[in-house]
Amino acid sequence: MALPTETVYGLAGDATSASAIARIFAAKGRPTNHPVIVHLPDQSHVDRWAVDTPQWATDLMSQVWPGPLTVIVPRAPSVLDAVTGGQSTVGLRVPAHPLTLEVLGQLDTGVAAPSANRYGRVSPTTAVHVVAELSAHLDPERDLVLDGGPCPVGVESTIIGAWDDVPRLLRPGAVTTQRVASITGRQPVTTSSGVRAPGTTATHYSPSANVVAIERDDLEATLEDLPGDKKVGVIALADVDTSAQPVTRLSSPGDQEEYAQTLYAALHQADISGMEIVIAVLPPPGGLGAAIRDRLRRAAAAERAVQ
Repeated sequence: MALPTETVYGLAGDATSASAIARIFAAKGRPTNHPVIVHLPDQSHVDRWAVDTPQWATDLMSQVWPGPLTVIVPRAPSVLDAVTGGQSTVGLRVPAHPLTLEVLGQLDTGVAAPSANRYGRVSPTTAVHVVAELSAHLDPERDLVLDGGPCPVGVESTIIGAWDDVPRLLRPGAVTTQRVASITGRQPVTTSSGVRAPGTTATHYSPSANVVAIERDDLEATLEDLPGDKKVGVIALADVDTSAQPVTRLSSPGDQEEYAQTLYAALHQADISGMEIVIAVLPPPGGLGAAIRDRLRRAAAAERAVQ
């Protein structure tokens, strides 16, 4: 089943069923040592999945959930290795989408729901994206795609490591480090802790086109250096003018929130339109800008890795 969340659509299965988890990994083509996030109906379910959760993390959950925050905590003994990738920690979150919360409430259990796309590809933010990406890998008799409309946040959840006294930023998202600090009284540190977390590989979120992520000041020089025989798309804030250039504007968001909401749709459109190069002008790093920059740099790294 594919479910909408406020971040992206997830490919969902019972997190207590090894066979359900195996079907998710097979449909995605995802390495089996990669952990998945367990989506919960509410915070009262945390103790079924975690042990020794730090108090500051409990406080953070209570203030942010339901919302775009995943907390990596020490796992309970009953949690499947298939969920954690064999690690001693598990990722938990309560999503903020009403349709998915209703489903979770009826199931009364945790649901593993990694993004509903093939591994390493662009995440889906509409049901149409899910069908286009995964229809060949799902069973039409068994696998539902619930259409909850476009995802209102548009980029994956913030991931915070919470296995000791220090909040550790493993992936930026809509919940900023400033908000984490204000709730917990602890300043998060950005870390490569050795703990594997979803969506944190160096290469990820990549369309078929070659993504070039640049700062705003580098746009003119980048456009001048483009080969003349390539189909080129541009993603940039609305005040970045590219009208005089032989490029296709894929997205012109007015602010960072709209940039995040439309980013993956623009990358999907690049593939539909047969773009060969996508120039993404990075937004300023504050707020959601950190998450957008993270996703675009991973998409650009993916293209470099296959060249």
